[in-house]
Amino acid sequence: MAAKRPTKGKKPATSGKKKKRRKKKMRLTLKSRSMKEADSYTDSVGWSTTGRVLEDVVAAPQSDKIKHQCSLCGTIMMVPKPKRAKYTITCPNCEHKDDFS
Repeated sequence: MAAKRPTKGKKPATSGKKKKRRKKKMRLTLKSRSMKEADSYTDSVGWSTTGRVLEDVVAAPQSDKIKHQCSLCGTIMMVPKPKRAKYTITCPNCEHKDDFS
């Protein structure tokens, strides 16, 4: 019988037993040794701690007029604010009537 040819990259097995690999031990005590008893950290993320109080913003007085642009000629008019849900605006230039609901 002919001898076996050696294969590339593989070593021929000399004995039937394989060498066991050692398991790596994991350290589970990462913070326990370095933490101190008295921790001076205070959580203040997102909030200011200066004690400053914001004042109420005074809203600008709302005018009782609205701007309206005529859909036919494009003239911009200042008209009184409507009191109802349905109203009509007549353009002074082209006398076109815009109805709103």
